[in-house]
Amino acid sequence: MNLEDTYKTIAYPSDELLFKEKNSKFFGYAYPIQSEAEVKPIIDSLRKLHPNAGHYCYAYQIGTDTIVYRANDDGEPSNTAGMPIYGQIQSFAVTNVLLVVVRIFGGVKLGVGGLISAYKTAAQMTLESSEIIEKTIDIHYLISFDYKNINKVMRVIKEKNIEIATQKMELSCEIEIITRKKNAEMIFDIFNSMFEIEIKLL
Repeated sequence: MNLEDTYKTIAYPSDELLFKEKNSKFFGYAYPIQSEAEVKPIIDSLRKLHPNAGHYCYAYQIGTDTIVYRANDDGEPSNTAGMPIYGQIQSFAVTNVLLVVVRIFGGVKLGVGGLISAYKTAAQMTLESSEIIEKTIDIHYLISFDYKNINKVMRVIKEKNIEIATQKMELSCEIEIITRKKNAEMIFDIFNSMFEIEIKLL
């Protein structure tokens, strides 16, 4: 089992970053995202912000165990924009990140090498200006039990310092707990071995 249970991402959306190359302007933006559904609305908002731009190139990566990523050249020559941007996501080793570089053409062609270099630099500067944080990979479990067993359950939660996400305390109780991935198996085994208590992965 892979016991790496932390990952790096950015704390919040970055400030706009401007990089200029031969009159072309490259605006860099980084956003923390949790799903692919968040990408399009962000790109749409940047299109409104920069209506005169010709290209809204981006790359994103989501996930820790299973990685989903995409690189988009948005009309620039193939692999001159999206992949250099994605390369920076990899070199900073961040995930759950969308990195966008908006280009406003300045009248001077940069050529393939020039484009790759400009998109890479804009992406790199954007991530350098972002606050990169480390987060834990958390596992959610649901514990179900009768009210009479509440003390046993609560004792373990307290002893192991487990975070409670939600709880429903009635005759039959349900508590959703959150634990770091590296402790998950141990926590599961403790509850799983207890009489009259059910635990399942959410």
